[in-house]
Amino acid sequence: MVFQWNWLRGPLAHAISGRLHRPVTISGNLEVHPWSWAPRATVNGLTIGNAPWAGVEPMARLPRLTVQVRLWPLLRGHTILPLVEAQSPDVRLVRDAQGRANWNFSNSPVPKPLRLPPINHFIISDGKLRLDDARRRLNFVGTVSSNERVVGAGRGTFRLEGKGALNGAPFLALITGGPLVNVDPNRPYPFDAHIEAGPTRAAIAGTIPHPFDLGRMSGKMHLSGPDMADLYHLTGLALPTTPPYDLAAGFGRVEASYAFRRIHGQVGDSDLAGALSVNDSTGRPFLKADLDSRRLKLVDLAAVLGAAPKHLAGHTVSPQQRVIAAKLRAEHRLLPDTHLSVGRMRGMDANVAYRAQSVDAGRLPIRALSLKAVLDHAVLTVDPLAMSLPQGRFTGVIRLDARRSPPSEAVDLRLTDARLENLMPGKGGFPPLEGGLFARAKLSGVGDSLRAAAAGASGSVAVVIPHGEMRKAFAELLGINAANGLLLLFSKSQSETPIRCAVADFHASNGILTAQRLVIDTDPVLSQGTGTIDLRNETLNLRLAGKNKKLRLLHVMAPITVKGTFETPKFGADIGKAAAQFAIGGLLAAVVSPLAVLLPFVGPGLAHNADCSALIAGAGAGAAPRVAKR
Repeated sequence: MVFQWNWLRGPLAHAISGRLHRPVTISGNLEVHPWSWAPRATVNGLTIGNAPWAGVEPMARLPRLTVQVRLWPLLRGHTILPLVEAQSPDVRLVRDAQGRANWNFSNSPVPKPLRLPPINHFIISDGKLRLDDARRRLNFVGTVSSNERVVGAGRGTFRLEGKGALNGAPFLALITGGPLVNVDPNRPYPFDAHIEAGPTRAAIAGTIPHPFDLGRMSGKMHLSGPDMADLYHLTGLALPTTPPYDLAAGFGRVEASYAFRRIHGQVGDSDLAGALSVNDSTGRPFLKADLDSRRLKLVDLAAVLGAAPKHLAGHTVSPQQRVIAAKLRAEHRLLPDTHLSVGRMRGMDANVAYRAQSVDAGRLPIRALSLKAVLDHAVLTVDPLAMSLPQGRFTGVIRLDARRSPPSEAVDLRLTDARLENLMPGKGGFPPLEGGLFARAKLSGVGDSLRAAAAGASGSVAVVIPHGEMRKAFAELLGINAANGLLLLFSKSQSETPIRCAVADFHASNGILTAQRLVIDTDPVLSQGTGTIDLRNETLNLRLAGKNKKLRLLHVMAPITVKGTFETPKFGADIGKAAAQFAIGGLLAAVVSPLAVLLPFVGPGLAHNADCSALIAGAGAGAAPRVAKR
């Protein structure tokens, strides 16, 4: 009886099935040419079934597959394939929402990169590739070819092209490579990739050092689009919301680790440079980045919170930011209600350091900024957040816990050793206030947007001016001493009066800041305030009643009011409600006695400040002067 190679179809299918953990059938003939130092075999009618969860349609159909192997290297444990030819292969790749991929043939949750042995001559004719990725919301249908018998400019080169949809947006891909004839396993194989996902563009020029080990590659890439957050469905990384970006970098891959070096380009109107790496060896990506900007436009960083410039002229913004800006203008609000994509944060971890050598913050005199952000199992901590001013420093800690829905937020922000004249420069070089400024805001809230978190915020906000100078005209009007104050204002007098101590202390509950202590002590006037700041509807309702320490010729006992919205506050005087006469000593005792606790909360050194300490001591001794009788 003559041996027939088709007798091996069953054992061969069984062997392939055991290796791939997929059902395999061979319906056609086996054609084997063994008598050579490079034996060759052809399998006709090869079908590879799918994973049980991926449906009944086969994973791959190969009507005809030819493989040739060099016998002598094989005997020494090295596989070299002089020829691989696949005619009309039809491959369907599937990944479900849980992350299971039918091309993962191992027990590891992370599919290993394709690693083929060296192939000297690789022919693919009339190939089809389909990809249905529920996790990335990607559907793709493409064609594959690498046939040197094809005529034209692309003869013999590898070419994969197709189209589909990514997260509902049109998706196009074109990947080309060098000729797959006389491929040297020790010579890098070049390839180019061009991807379009809606308005997002990616261009890659790379090499595979050892064809065809796809676990190692390197090259250069160029990436642009309206918002980095849109890259989530393409990369699986929860990147922040940004203005339009245009970045280039060198890249390298070693197994499940990716490195992006020499990053440079623009994000909005800010430059960005540095390095970034991603390790996906466990199926939970870990991103590490060290980034710098020579010049940061602060509104570009504010986009992370879903914010947009109030006026778009002069800013590079995305279409989404235009929508946000229009909505804020229409509703006369400042706090955006853009929903943060906190669900994406649960799938990765990160450690990011960022520095800006200079900052364009409009009227805010911020010189430099730095921060470190750590994302650990859905808990984001920004510590420290630091901004340097011409004098003074703004620091803070921000924590966002996305383990629950909606997420919870907590902030602890401090302003130390700042100068009023830098923050309120005034007109003509004459600021209305001068002196030191300290502040602290310790708040917590729940919500998936900045507006929602602020609307339910609780905690404390305090501002202290331990010493300084105020234009005497403003100090007189706090009284209100109409004759003296208005005269000084109309004459544009720049004479100043000392601020002994000024304190604004608010308690926050359910988005409403209620004044606990609001006092300004100057030489001519001692003022006490009450009222609220409502973060829910962004409104102000404050009253400041002043008491002259000296007899005035014309004294209108009326509080100054601050009302309206954050966007358009309105200052006025409540003439219809005269303030009652009272002793300054009694006022001080009631208002400033808790300062001994408040001052260390704002700044440890404030408890020993001479001006505010004197105010406290004066109140305790009852030594403050009394209001003169009219």
